[in-house]
Amino acid sequence: MALADTGIESTGPKPAPPAPRPRTSAPRLRRALTPYALISPTLLLLATFLLLPIGSVVYYSLQHRNLTEPWDDGFAGLGNFRRLLHDELFWHSLGFTAKWVVAEVGLQLLLGLALALIVNETFIGRAVARALVFSPWAVSGVLTTSIWMLLYNPATGVFHYLADAGLGSQGTSVLSDPDTVFSAAVVAELWRGVPFFAILILADLQSVPKELYEAASVDGAGRIRRFRHVTLPHLRDAIVLATLLRGVWEFNNVDLLYTLTGGGPAGATTTLPLYVAQTARKSYDFGYGSALTTAAFVILLFCSILYLRLSKFGEDK
Repeated sequence: MALADTGIESTGPKPAPPAPRPRTSAPRLRRALTPYALISPTLLLLATFLLLPIGSVVYYSLQHRNLTEPWDDGFAGLGNFRRLLHDELFWHSLGFTAKWVVAEVGLQLLLGLALALIVNETFIGRAVARALVFSPWAVSGVLTTSIWMLLYNPATGVFHYLADAGLGSQGTSVLSDPDTVFSAAVVAELWRGVPFFAILILADLQSVPKELYEAASVDGAGRIRRFRHVTLPHLRDAIVLATLLRGVWEFNNVDLLYTLTGGGPAGATTTLPLYVAQTARKSYDFGYGSALTTAAFVILLFCSILYLRLSKFGEDK
């Protein structure tokens, strides 16, 4: 008689449940590739408009490509870079570029920080003061140069009126004097660059918790100590980022110096990018100009990485 007929359940082992069907790898592969598919248009644009120009510059830096000497065109290897090492104008322009970047970024940081601290305070007309402080940043480089060329004009500019008041002599041209042209160019660029620091630093000042200042005041910290131990540590990343960006932009500054001084007098204000432009546009030596550009790119990349490492940008405060 079967066990089912007697009502007695079998005590034997139950059959194992069917094994789950293995999941195909196609859905997982799609999920893994979806982010890359979404960013692929951006990567394509970057490759087209960034990597392709960089690659072409590196390629031409290894070529003889001078429109005035077409019979000598061809592969040059490292010849352009060997020529660069013995080029006095290259080293002079590189030294002036370093001097220009240090002077501009340092002064812009100090003045921008001071302006940001001032307009961060509460006073009557603060909105108007902020608009006046930030307005030079909205002016283009060529227009900025035109303004300062009018101010420096020896016949109609500010020095003409100073001479009428007995300060200085008539016909003073600060842009044609090697002893004053650097200071004059620095002042003109400061007018345009200081608002950039003021904007970034003021934006970061707005996020400093007021409780920190209150706690510091309760502990007896004065204004200077609160600035040193509360404000500056909070502004560290903003200052590092602002100085890095302005350092890169000032290193590549061409528009103001080109239209204000043209690199003169006697090459006294020729930066490395301006020397590259003169080599490529005036001498038609695109091979050597590409080598200068490649050298400038490597120098700027190395200095940027070193600065970020030394400043510990992004690390915990």
